[in-house]
Amino acid sequence: MNETNTAPKISKKIFIRGTITALTGLHIGGSSVAMSIGGADKVVVRNPLTNEPYIPGSSIRGKMRSLLERVRGMEQQTGDGGFSYDEKTKKADAGKNPATDLGRLFGVSAAETTKEPTRLIVRDAHLTKESKKTLKNAPNTDMPMTEVKTEVNIDRITSAANPRQFERVPAGAEFEFEFILTLLEGDDDNKFLNLVREGMELVQHDSLGGHGSRGYGQVRFTLMETLERTTENYRNGEAGSALKNDPLAGFNESNATAA
Repeated sequence: MNETNTAPKISKKIFIRGTITALTGLHIGGSSVAMSIGGADKVVVRNPLTNEPYIPGSSIRGKMRSLLERVRGMEQQTGDGGFSYDEKTKKADAGKNPATDLGRLFGVSAAETTKEPTRLIVRDAHLTKESKKTLKNAPNTDMPMTEVKTEVNIDRITSAANPRQFERVPAGAEFEFEFILTLLEGDDDNKFLNLVREGMELVQHDSLGGHGSRGYGQVRFTLMETLERTTENYRNGEAGSALKNDPLAGFNESNATAA
């Protein structure tokens, strides 16, 4: 006897698009296997076909999830349907419990008892056309489209200097990002959109990539558009439309006035 599929149906997809600007040098590590003599000790990730640096979607998504989980800590469901911190039980880990908002937004591993599909897709962020042109024609880059920053580690016992070289995408570079939020029937659209907004704000006030405590990886998100496409649109071959009552509206303005 076939089991009835009771999984919630997809209601719509929301597309969040814009740019990420590197305000300080950005280092997201790549493979050093083919490092040439005289190159950096730690190189950035690049597209193997174009040799252009990019930001992996996994780096953006992972940082957003990590910071959101650190803000919430361990969560336990309360009677009103919300979640609160519980030091005693620690049963509702935001990163593992599919009943939490973060568990529903980012998904829960198949290794867990109850699986939860991800609602948030984060695409790789590639350089904008203008940034490609600027970096390719920049006269003072050390490697193709990037800079090399030398740091010196001083041994506190012997005072011996150990120089290291890190490849970075220069401050000012811009990347195009796209988030795709898949909402299911019964989902609260604003709840998940507000979580995405909160995650973006947290990343801006932290860092992206490696060595953030040393000044690397300060970034700014700039939203360009938020579109929705319902399942009805897909069935009828219709394009998406601008999201109404968008909780992300005003994001850019709040950035300009943030402390």
